[in-house]
Amino acid sequence: MSATTRRLSTAEERRETVLRTAIGAFASRGYFGTTTTDVAKAAGISQAYVYRLFPNKEALFVAVVEYCFTRVRESLEDGSAAARGSSAEAALSAMGEAYARLIADQDLLLVQLHAQAASVSEPAVREAVRAGYARVVEYVRGASGGSDEQVQEFFARGTLCHLVVSMGAEEIDAPWTRTLTAGIRHY
Repeated sequence: MSATTRRLSTAEERRETVLRTAIGAFASRGYFGTTTTDVAKAAGISQAYVYRLFPNKEALFVAVVEYCFTRVRESLEDGSAAARGSSAEAALSAMGEAYARLIADQDLLLVQLHAQAASVSEPAVREAVRAGYARVVEYVRGASGGSDEQVQEFFARGTLCHLVVSMGAEEIDAPWTRTLTAGIRHY
């Protein structure tokens, strides 16, 4: 290729770019408050091109939710690989640490929260959230060797971590925040 020849991106590369951009847009305003025009502007492409890559906003949001669950799974895999010891407790602790670092990315955390809220009324989003959790729960169960109770506790703590981080509980020194934040790791 000469210096003046420009390499065009493939549809798959553009799709990835739109997905990464859409995470920020949906994190900012949620499923209901974000338009495909918002995503197109943020990605520097036309709305028509967004529709060429995704048939509608729902499909785009579902793809974003799936992308976020993929990132969660990768984070848990990294945590599992870094576990010090082979006990369920060691694996779950390492995965929890990795997840706490992951949700320091506020956009990912916000997309997860928006997806859970939208799943109440949007069947396609509900199915994406269910499928994502099914894969992640089964991964955690298999990688940790934990009991059902241990896996449930892991996810309960993760949900509490979402709450603590989303409301900035660490910024308030009060008995109720100390109760909620005790033992919760966040970055």
